[in-house]
Amino acid sequence: MFKLEDILLLIALFLLLGVLASKTSGRLGVPALVVFLAIGIIAGEEVLGFITFNDAWLAQTLGVVALCFILFSGGLDTDWKAVRPLFWRGLALSTFGVLFTALLVGLFSHFILGFEVLTALLLGAVVSSTDAAAVFSILKAKEVSLKPRLRYLLELESGSNDPMAVFLTTGIIYLILNPELAAWSLLPLFVFQMSLGFAVGYAIGLISPYAMNTLRLEYDGLYSVLTIAMVFLTYGLTTYLGGNGFLAVYVAGLLMSKSDYLHKRSISQFHDGLAWLMQIMMFITLGLLVNPSEIFAIGLAGLLVSLFLIVVGRPLSILVTLLPFRIPFREKIFVSWVGLRGAVPIILATMPLLSGIPEAETIFNIVFFIVITSVLIQGTTLVPMAAFFGLTTKEKTRVRSPLSFISDSNSKNDLKEYKVSAGAACIDKSIVELELPSGVLIVLISREGEYLVPSGGTILKEGDAIFALSKKKAVKRIEQIFGGVGR
Repeated sequence: MFKLEDILLLIALFLLLGVLASKTSGRLGVPALVVFLAIGIIAGEEVLGFITFNDAWLAQTLGVVALCFILFSGGLDTDWKAVRPLFWRGLALSTFGVLFTALLVGLFSHFILGFEVLTALLLGAVVSSTDAAAVFSILKAKEVSLKPRLRYLLELESGSNDPMAVFLTTGIIYLILNPELAAWSLLPLFVFQMSLGFAVGYAIGLISPYAMNTLRLEYDGLYSVLTIAMVFLTYGLTTYLGGNGFLAVYVAGLLMSKSDYLHKRSISQFHDGLAWLMQIMMFITLGLLVNPSEIFAIGLAGLLVSLFLIVVGRPLSILVTLLPFRIPFREKIFVSWVGLRGAVPIILATMPLLSGIPEAETIFNIVFFIVITSVLIQGTTLVPMAAFFGLTTKEKTRVRSPLSFISDSNSKNDLKEYKVSAGAACIDKSIVELELPSGVLIVLISREGEYLVPSGGTILKEGDAIFALSKKKAVKRIEQIFGGVGR
């Protein structure tokens, strides 16, 4: 039996290893999640034997909590203005793309592995969603940026496709446990769950910024606590009413990203750190749940399904789904290659275990194998693929402002970052020559990793990040001058 100090020491050790893993793994071309999983496996019963853990219910519960915060953070960090033109493409990928992937993998598993039809479709549903966050961690570590339109499409897909995978998994489990029901009976349930999830998330996403601006809490730290409560409220209320809680959480975060409220920047940073904490905790826990000997036993079956998913299932689903949209073929191919599987499939694989589904152990082990091979194969070849198709840009990752400005709905001023884009009229001009609107103050310039305190004679260069304080009504005019959207 572990003592409290032993547990705290193990937690500290795991977190420190997780932080170090996130620093080094991307440079090796492997997402940090693989290292997190490896830490859990090594510490588990069959390797070093430090921890014996086989509680699927606890692993699923921790996974659900972690996913709520990860999806909410993803919504908060999404630039709504940028993804809005891509909304229908992202919606198609997160619904039909997930459905087609599940069907193709399910049919392959039925004919090649000999699974019953519903069991095979369950396996397909579990591995149908993607984790593009792993992709961006590699790109950031390698200092490679995708073209903005492609990046925003992948962000939108990865943030919104988990609810569909959850619905398919729970729906197929329900059909397996109730064989007298027909598959079409899930359609009304799908419409109800998604509609309710969107409605609740939309409502809370609208109300939350207003509440944070009007409550005027005495302690700044309580605003972060308030957002934690809102995440739990959004998921709990939606699920209690029978809706899709994961969709509601993501929509709430997305709506808050386009609103102004007190301490918005600090809250976004807080949830970014919280999302990383959740990922480390979740991956290590799932790693503890796995027995390597069982993974090796299904190695051939797992490899066959994984290769089919990577080479046939995902690409074919993407090509069919994006057929109505005018997207270059090379971008479609790259999107299909960025179908890395993350923690969500492993969490979903615990549902058959808890439901007593036949072949549940085999499904869990195959899914774990698929996740590992997907990350190793696609993750290590991601950067060369992007370069081969010419989908990278020289634009560096957006700089986090070192400044903090508290703005609310009643404030007439705001601090925004503007990127000087290629071809902007302000390039090679001094600040005094820009004819900025009255009341606009350029307080800082970020150039090639360094911060400059500007003066009237400072010459602007392409790629500069301009931090300007101005009246909100002047933002559009400033965007025209710098050629970039203010963030």
